[in-house]
Amino acid sequence: MRFQPHDFRRTFVTDAIANGMPPHMAQIICGHKDINTTMGYNSVYPHDAIEAHRAFIARRRSLRPAEEYRTPTGEEWDQFLGHFEKRELSTGTCGRSFGTPCIHEHACVRYSLLRPDPAQWARPVEIRDNLIARIAEAEREGWLGEVARLQVSLAGAENNSPSSTLTTGRPQR
Repeated sequence: MRFQPHDFRRTFVTDAIANGMPPHMAQIICGHKDINTTMGYNSVYPHDAIEAHRAFIARRRSLRPAEEYRTPTGEEWDQFLGHFEKRELSTGTCGRSFGTPCIHEHACVRYSLLRPDPAQWARPVEIRDNLIARIAEAEREGWLGEVARLQVSLAGAENNSPSSTLTTGRPQR
């Protein structure tokens, strides 16, 4: 192996930080004006990343109630698995995280996490056509707030419609 003098700077910074020296102190010793320069010299090894993650998990578990880390009951596990079935929508699958409430209720055509189901492509077209008719009615009646709300839904329906999906295989965002 061949070492260049600058390699020793990298070794120093890595060993100093790994052994507990605060990075800003290593920055001062190295004469760097920016902490990001010093951190660029710090090598992160896979073992260190794994150990840091394990330490993070241990700290997190020590701060959280122990009952959160118990084995789920059969009923709780079934509820968790059933969650994914409940996220099935008439027009596709919703990509929201487990346990999050849906503020969109059945208006998920507006939602960016909707994954349209190709078998249901007729539904977004029906919804889009219905929204266009409702916008026309709201404009005739002078319901300007309703027009704005319906236009947001229409944009979502058009984004999740077959015309946007057929060209790319997925909705355009």
